[in-house]
Amino acid sequence: MSEPQRQLALDIVRNLRSHGFEAWLVGGCVRDILLGISPNDYDVCTNATPNQVLAIWPDSQIVGAHFGVVLVHRESVHVEVATYRSDGTYSDGRRPSEVRFETDVRLDVTRRDFTLNALLLDPETGDVADFVGGKADLANQVIRAIGVPERRFREDHLRMLRAVRFAARLGFDIHPDTEAAIVRLHPLIADVSAERIRDEIVRILTEGHARRGFQLLSKTHLLHIVLPEVEAMQGVEQPPEYHPEGDVWTHTMLMLEGLPANVSAELAMGVLLHDIGKPGTFRVAERIRFDGHVELGVKIAHQILTRLRFSSDEIRQILALIEHHMRFKDAPKMKDSTLKRFLRLPQFDEHLELHRLDCRSSHGSLENYDYVRERLGQLGEEQIQPARLVTGRDLIALGVQPGPGMGELLELLEDAQLEGRVQSKEQGLALASELIRSGTVSS
Repeated sequence: MSEPQRQLALDIVRNLRSHGFEAWLVGGCVRDILLGISPNDYDVCTNATPNQVLAIWPDSQIVGAHFGVVLVHRESVHVEVATYRSDGTYSDGRRPSEVRFETDVRLDVTRRDFTLNALLLDPETGDVADFVGGKADLANQVIRAIGVPERRFREDHLRMLRAVRFAARLGFDIHPDTEAAIVRLHPLIADVSAERIRDEIVRILTEGHARRGFQLLSKTHLLHIVLPEVEAMQGVEQPPEYHPEGDVWTHTMLMLEGLPANVSAELAMGVLLHDIGKPGTFRVAERIRFDGHVELGVKIAHQILTRLRFSSDEIRQILALIEHHMRFKDAPKMKDSTLKRFLRLPQFDEHLELHRLDCRSSHGSLENYDYVRERLGQLGEEQIQPARLVTGRDLIALGVQPGPGMGELLELLEDAQLEGRVQSKEQGLALASELIRSGTVSS
């Protein structure tokens, strides 16, 4: 996060203290600072009530009145300032039905999720207050729920996925008692909203340690609930001549291992789901075959992405990645028009990267990848997607009626243009007249 936000957080702590209140940096920012990681954001906790915080920063905004959270702004940055609180019962497996503002910070930190997220930092002295054993767990690289793990997970079921995400992202182990509680309670994750599950899955995929994250999801049985279609890839054998690495699950995990941090959600989900149709199309003929796995994969992926409430634009790109991932093998044999249409797919760099990971995680040959990259560099945007020489308006002037026939004719004319057989509008119109006269297309 930017230096201005860090400075704002420090100023908030100083200002609150100058008014006689307690104030600390708390949560993930403290964890990351102690690990030598640049925090994504900064949070402050205090014994000042929301109204008292607003009295100091009148232009602030209450974003969680029930939970005592105030957003303090400075220009384009903001910091959340939360009043110490303790939680009542959690009736919906997500949020407490009531909260109580507290004056003792220990009551605030002990209601949090994991010990490494409940550390307090005095930014003026560098002192760390630890009431839950978080410093030891950081040193031992352990994710441990505060108090009784089962209680923490029954309060907020999403914490089970968060435990996996933190363990994957940080390279830590999940404490045996915490992991055992996740295994026991894993069916409860089905009660969490699709949007919250989606967001955690995307974070696991894009924070740089996706393979470990999905291995932990499988180990804790959470995968069986949130993505049973992905779990079904386990044990599905592949032809060793193309996939010496092993089954579909192993292949996919190797691809996830190659995903760097901060890739797009679309590329990450495309990698995860590119072979999702293989379990349903497995058969053995002269060798193991997966006929139609792309088509089935698109259908299954659409069901998954819709279930998890991905946006229409995200779904469109992820499905395109799945639909086209096998086309690279045909690229050297494609007509110029077919190749150029392939190369101008939206966000083609993501198609390239998925193919590269696919090859690296199987047979290892990058021959088709290198060919496509070379052709992409040779052609350039103007040749891949030139302005059409003949338009629909031109065809109407020839007497062509709007409809499917016109669309087919425009595509044939564009093919001819992309292949260099038509290089002017006059040539294009002459070809159009010939195609109509020969009956190739209807007018």
